[in-house]
Amino acid sequence: MVAEEAVPSAARRQVAELREELAHHNYLYYVLDAPELSDSEYDALFHELQELEAAYPRLQSKDSPTRQVGSRAATPFRKVRHLVPMYSLQNAFSTEEVEAFRDRVRRLAGLDPDLGAELKIDGLAVSLTYAAGELELGATRGDGEEGEDVTANIRTVRGIPDRLDAGTVAGLPARFEVRGEVYMPRSVLAELNVQREREGQPLYANCRNAAAGSLRQLDWQISAGRHLEAFFYACDPHPAAVSGQFQLLSWLGKVGFPVNPHRRLLHGGTEIAEYLDHWQEGRHQLAYETDGVVLKVDELRLQQELGADSRRPRWAIAFKFPPEERETTVRAIEVSIGRTGVATPVASLEPVLVAGSTVERATLHNEDQVRAKDIRVGDRVVIRKAGEVIPEVVRVVRERRPTDSQPFEMPKTCPICGTQLVREPGEAATRCPNPLCPAQRLQRIRHFVSRGALDIDRCGPVVLSELLHRGLIETAADLFRLEQEQLEELPLFGKRSARQLVAAIRSRRHPASERFLYALGIRHVGERTARLLAEHFGSLAALRQADVTSITAVGGVGPIVAEEVAQFFASPGGRELLDQLLAVGVTPQGAEGSDGPWRGKTFVLTGTLSRWTRTEAEQAIRDLGGTTASSVSRKTTAVIAGESAGSKLQTGERLGVVVLSEDQFAAWLAAPEWEPLG
Repeated sequence: MVAEEAVPSAARRQVAELREELAHHNYLYYVLDAPELSDSEYDALFHELQELEAAYPRLQSKDSPTRQVGSRAATPFRKVRHLVPMYSLQNAFSTEEVEAFRDRVRRLAGLDPDLGAELKIDGLAVSLTYAAGELELGATRGDGEEGEDVTANIRTVRGIPDRLDAGTVAGLPARFEVRGEVYMPRSVLAELNVQREREGQPLYANCRNAAAGSLRQLDWQISAGRHLEAFFYACDPHPAAVSGQFQLLSWLGKVGFPVNPHRRLLHGGTEIAEYLDHWQEGRHQLAYETDGVVLKVDELRLQQELGADSRRPRWAIAFKFPPEERETTVRAIEVSIGRTGVATPVASLEPVLVAGSTVERATLHNEDQVRAKDIRVGDRVVIRKAGEVIPEVVRVVRERRPTDSQPFEMPKTCPICGTQLVREPGEAATRCPNPLCPAQRLQRIRHFVSRGALDIDRCGPVVLSELLHRGLIETAADLFRLEQEQLEELPLFGKRSARQLVAAIRSRRHPASERFLYALGIRHVGERTARLLAEHFGSLAALRQADVTSITAVGGVGPIVAEEVAQFFASPGGRELLDQLLAVGVTPQGAEGSDGPWRGKTFVLTGTLSRWTRTEAEQAIRDLGGTTASSVSRKTTAVIAGESAGSKLQTGERLGVVVLSEDQFAAWLAAPEWEPLG
């Protein structure tokens, strides 16, 4: 074992940073249903943390993501405790890893057991509690110990029985738990996204996000309209007459639960490899999404003997299908212009079927990326979907390159407005500097109405493109001038939909300052920075008058961002847009959560917190009027240090900033009127 004093500070810092990042992505996946990473990217981070904790046992912690399942449940649903913990599964991305799992089982069990194979449904894990045969509770997985009570919505899922026949559950305890996966069929997702695009709502990226978002609706009638389905695979405790997992699935089906018919009992590496190969291709013919195969020791008694570690059973593993790769030809490389003027190369491809859908375009990110991969028109390229969603070019098949191909050259002028493109020293992005460029105009308005900004329903890209094409809008301010009669003349609208769009727009005339600032689309200003600015300055008028020095003084806002903010408010285009918005009655309100006893105080969180998620702690600070920052300065009120705190703690101590333990932070929250700094 490595001695305490021998643990390098770099390892401590790396562990703390990995825990923070994994906790963040757990929250996005399990609570917000909005993952940013693919499974393979997440697992790479997870394995890196595991290796560091194994190398330096002193850094191990019971609160580490390597010892927990998922993330804590979020309001507004009531938290409920599962009768039996809902473990996550160890992932395998190759047959070698599956064989390593089999070796461990053989070593622990002293025999080579049969494995049950079940398709891994890409949906939302749930548990159902039955009392005397009646459905008492339906809950999401949450952190594995506690989930969210979604009983009313669970009752709307097709095939889930409200009541079980007394004879079929004889011998089970009065209360028992059944577990499974709620999913959305592909056809339902396609129809739902068409509807959401028509209404100007963000589209669901995949079936899992759609299922999770649909099951966690406050109105059960919305869930009912989403046509969710489910498959079930576990019962705790299991019936005494059932001795194996394969037999348990048959029992669940007889009792009345929907069970996936695609399952098989396997023995030996050859059978397992053949089954995995079959479904890697065959999955695209299914009516639902599956991202792998779950392999389980079939004998239930042996499952109990093998048990589990702190977060995963030793008797099961999830084989994840690798990203499907296909070859196609680059027909052209076009350049698209985004809302901030960024010129992005996009490959136009010969249509090819990848992971169940036809791909014709793939972003190439920027000029440097195109040159690094040396992608040319006419090239044969290998593409895949990152996270099974976003098409990307993996590599060029050099041996099949046409002899007359030419390296890609970024155009000198904007393909939309003809303005000279610019690329600042040290930046990867090439930009169109013309703020009146039509392409930027559409993207800026799309950003203005997006969910994190003013969140205007029914303002999707199709609607906005039509309004721009017809000359009814040129800037975001023009949206507030639209009249129902104007919209009724357009082919996209009827009387009802025109009335609804106008009402949706006008309902957003008094946004919170932070949403308004984010909606303006100032370069480098995301939702968090917009909140910091709104809380610090208190009003739009004060921010408009601020110079770079004043803006830099805001905790968490650096000089580059400050320069961009100051330039926006000083520029003719920025001033004109603000004046137009104010003229049509858009009046930003005070920043959300800006009033309270901690107004003017700035906190920095570091390390792993055991009482709160990072998001919960930040929200508690904002509820009292305080702000959070990502870096420590002399203006920081206090550093809140969890376990394995990193360099932020050291910086705070060096600068003489107050450092709070979790217990001290809890005391401050309980008595926020204190003046602990004297």
